[in-house]
Amino acid sequence: MSRNTDANRKSHKKKIDNKKRKIQNAEAERKARLKQIREDFKAKKDDNKL
Repeated sequence: MSRNTDANRKSHKKKIDNKKRKIQNAEAERKARLKQIREDFKAKKDDNKL
């Protein structure tokens, strides 16, 4: 077994955590964008009713 197993594990975990964080941020942005689109569409629809 290599001497720097713990170091390898730490660096690998850091990479995985960064990937997870990027995915979560992208998902949050996508949800926010969809919510904004829905609100805009609803507002436009309400304007057309008047």
